[in-house]
Amino acid sequence: MKRQFKIILVFILILAVALGIYYYRKSSGEGAVTFREVPVKKESIEITVLSTGTVEPQNRLAIKPPVAGRVEQVLVKEGEDVKRGQILAWMSSSERAAMLDAARSDGMQAVKRWEKNYKPTPIMAPIDGTIILRNVETGQTFTNTDAVFTMSDRLTVKAQVDETDIGKIQVGQSVRLTLDAYPEQTIEAKVDQIAFDAQTVNNVTTYVVEVLPLETPPVMRSGMTVNVNFEILKQDEIVTIPNEAIKTEDKKKTVLLKAPEGQEPRTVEIQTGISDGKKTEVKEGVIEGDVVLIAEKAVSKAAKGGANPFMPSRPTGRRGR
Repeated sequence: MKRQFKIILVFILILAVALGIYYYRKSSGEGAVTFREVPVKKESIEITVLSTGTVEPQNRLAIKPPVAGRVEQVLVKEGEDVKRGQILAWMSSSERAAMLDAARSDGMQAVKRWEKNYKPTPIMAPIDGTIILRNVETGQTFTNTDAVFTMSDRLTVKAQVDETDIGKIQVGQSVRLTLDAYPEQTIEAKVDQIAFDAQTVNNVTTYVVEVLPLETPPVMRSGMTVNVNFEILKQDEIVTIPNEAIKTEDKKKTVLLKAPEGQEPRTVEIQTGISDGKKTEVKEGVIEGDVVLIAEKAVSKAAKGGANPFMPSRPTGRRGR
């Protein structure tokens, strides 16, 4: 008798829980759907590949003096553009520097005589380019293995591109660059070279793509971080709709089209073109001026803060102190 009573009690409890869940869901308004209206319009769609890179000299050249000695005069500064054969500094060999120092004890006439008879040695630029590093100052001594200047013929951007995207990149392709330090400025560039050898880091395979600015801005510096935007495809003035408006079933793509007042919305099949991940080109099915409907589930009362019958209630009044 007690066993039957326990079974009946358990059954009643299960039934009570099930009924509570049913009425809670019914009262919370789950399943209610509203529609957002989006007009069909003509826009531009641009497909891009995004990457990051670093500004580096295309050809970095360290300039070393012909002999050890001392700098007598530096004629250039960092960031200055120079021509091949231009004199960057005058230097004295170790022997000339020692003779001039000894002549100073005999007066300026002796110094001038040695300077006239023993000419200083020029340090010249071997290429056209920019001085990106100056390692010496007037009066500083050095050996013939020390790099006194570093030059770059021009600055480039080396970007890391994932192997899944490298097939979309071609030499000569248009690129937009944005420096992290100057995000408001866009630099036009082109793909100059694509590496043949891959780099693998943490099981991710990438290729280095060298991007050449069409015109190097004065603010661009070696070592800067760059956002690289490779332009894959761009089409202007094409009919587009949001991707969320498209439903795919049995390889057919459809949208829900708003009907004239007093009529029910209708489902139409469409033919699509390119997509940038947010909006898609529509070639057939809808035209500019149509309105597509996007289903949106209404927010339930419970989601807005409605009470849950299975959660303990909390007092609504303020606590006394």
